[in-house]
Amino acid sequence: MALWDICGKTFGLPIYRLIGGKVRDKVRVYCDCGAGVLLDPNNPASMHTPEAYAEKAKCMKALPEGFTILKFDIGFHGKQLLSVPGASFEAEETYPTRGHVTERGLKSEISIVSALKDVLGDNIGLALDCGPGQSFPSALKLAKSLEPFNVTWAEDLLTGDLSPSTEVKLYKILSQSTTTPILTGEQIYLRYGFRDLISEHAVDIVAPDVSDVGGIAELKWIGEFADLYGVLIAPHNYGLPIAFIATVHAAAAMPKNFIAFEHHAAHIPQWEDFVKGLEKPLIKSGFVSVPDKPGLGIEVNESVVKKYLVEGEDFFE
Repeated sequence: MALWDICGKTFGLPIYRLIGGKVRDKVRVYCDCGAGVLLDPNNPASMHTPEAYAEKAKCMKALPEGFTILKFDIGFHGKQLLSVPGASFEAEETYPTRGHVTERGLKSEISIVSALKDVLGDNIGLALDCGPGQSFPSALKLAKSLEPFNVTWAEDLLTGDLSPSTEVKLYKILSQSTTTPILTGEQIYLRYGFRDLISEHAVDIVAPDVSDVGGIAELKWIGEFADLYGVLIAPHNYGLPIAFIATVHAAAAMPKNFIAFEHHAAHIPQWEDFVKGLEKPLIKSGFVSVPDKPGLGIEVNESVVKKYLVEGEDFFE
């Protein structure tokens, strides 16, 4: 990311121009919403009830950014299943969580999805981060149960977060056994890590992260490779504004298989202050405009960054 920024500023060109030119003037962003709201401060499990998720959905739907896709955590992600007594066999609060979901656990997941759909309707896409760690039978049951809800995708049901292995064969069986779109890929490294996942049609959507996969050009290449096989791409992003804008440049130059990329900081007002040069408001009607300034189109706000340095660390000095 830094080298592309230097190159762009040297030649006076935005990064998207250097990687092939833009396909779109604005890039769709989806919002990661986590679990529900904490209804009872003395009971952490209260954020994992259908009512808590419905309340969170109402709040996120009302945000001024106007997101058109919202993603919520169910299953083992965010400890939703761990909050329900008897929801799974073998699972415990270690990470990565692994376990087989019971009938009670499956019902708890579906009741949450039903509550979310009641709020979001068909106007806002609902994506679900479901794992990783569900056994294959559990993942298949959940994916089949989600079919009537027409969710945008079910993420990391088998492997994913903090597990760079791909489980290509199992994901392929899962994807071919359901109409629910299956997504994974946030911690896979380089194009080689995605090769079999894409060429074997093991998933419907891949989610590389610019900070993990190898950078801007690598992210764009994976999008192009996926397009050859009819696989969609929805890049993961958990970073600060530098990674966010780097993803915007890569996504601007991707083919039409691009859906949206992730934003994790909707409720952190100081998030945008880490850099200078961002258009404000950054996200309008669920989209961010592609910067036309040289390089990334932003500069690090050193005075703000220094406030958040780990004690004892220097700022490039």
